[in-house]
Amino acid sequence: MQKAAPDPRAVREASLDELARLGLPLPPPGFPLIWEPGDKVELRPTPDIEARAAVLHVVVARCFGMPTEAAMSWLLGSRLVDLVTPPEWQFVIGAKGDHRSFVLHHDAVFALAWLLGLSRHLDPTAPPEERLMSQMPDLPAGETYGNWRSRSLMSPRDPIEAAVLLDLYYCLDWAFQEAEQAGLQLPGEVDGNAIGQRRWALEWAVVFDGPYHDKPADWEEVDLSV
Repeated sequence: MQKAAPDPRAVREASLDELARLGLPLPPPGFPLIWEPGDKVELRPTPDIEARAAVLHVVVARCFGMPTEAAMSWLLGSRLVDLVTPPEWQFVIGAKGDHRSFVLHHDAVFALAWLLGLSRHLDPTAPPEERLMSQMPDLPAGETYGNWRSRSLMSPRDPIEAAVLLDLYYCLDWAFQEAEQAGLQLPGEVDGNAIGQRRWALEWAVVFDGPYHDKPADWEEVDLSV
């Protein structure tokens, strides 16, 4: 459901205050806002977020030894094959691509789980919750996609809450890159790669409506360059 997006300048001020509290570099003046006053915000449909989280969960499982045949069978049985991106499919069926980059998707799954209400926090100084794996489909036990959705009490976050966290992660992504390049100490157990993955998931899932927004980007089209 669409809601009025919060004041972007007030949200940005709070994001910068959090960066300062964490001892991170602050973006330069004029660092772009994500949305404008008067814009609307909503989350993608819950089934879309569930499906994306499940696909990425399988991709990560392939990184840690899930057999190709088992991964393909699970995706086919779940009717999720059409939602697997070409790079993901090449990795699932032939382990082609950057193995390390696919491992990092664990943090994207964490962010999607937070959006679905399956994770209690998305603390930028802390790694994914240990309970995350139990909140996702139990692939070794053969749990089906349908059974996972049935047992999981999805309680999607309020889109305003998600937008506020997206702005923070947008700023954190810049700050972590700057800190790492300068050799500064990071504020917790999370590095810039994890921050970028979480931002990726939030950028994809949080949808704004306004005169300066294009249609929502597909997963592989999310622009993290700015």
